[in-house]
Amino acid sequence: MCKGLAALPHSCLERAKEIKTKLGTLLQKPDSTIDFIIPYPEKPEKPPKAQKPSPEEALQWRDSLEKLLQNPYGLASFRSFLRSEFSEENAEFWVACEDYKKTKSPVKMAEKAKKIYEEFIQTEAPKEVNIDHFTKAVTMKNLVEPSPTSFDMAQKRIFALMEKDSLPRFVRSEFYHELIK
Repeated sequence: MCKGLAALPHSCLERAKEIKTKLGTLLQKPDSTIDFIIPYPEKPEKPPKAQKPSPEEALQWRDSLEKLLQNPYGLASFRSFLRSEFSEENAEFWVACEDYKKTKSPVKMAEKAKKIYEEFIQTEAPKEVNIDHFTKAVTMKNLVEPSPTSFDMAQKRIFALMEKDSLPRFVRSEFYHELIK
């Protein structure tokens, strides 16, 4: 694990900064109960340049996480929102799985599978996603012989989590309301 400040690897420093930021947010005394319940800024940072959707298109995102994730502006907006909630790893994992499924070379597939596993699946991974023990076990078994479907179960679990939990909060956010005006 991480030892001595001078010898800290870059990833440990980043993790320490992230923990410090999270603790700082938790330790701030809220002005009201609402501030405590909704610990993200009113307006997350704007996404990188992508074609802004029409209000009609953005309205469709309320009912379809799939449409939101397939739209570059929507994905960037959603990731920015998740970053403000300290849960961007879910969208990052979903994107990594989509990229993984497009991989044709068995060698590249094995490399990407290992990277995804180490970054998102293994216990204490830097961006560990919240999946149950059974899903983790099935995913690990699938990685013995990587295939385009190796992460399907885990990806579906994370999609369902974002759809049930993160999407409704995103749709209530001020940033989303600006998009549909």
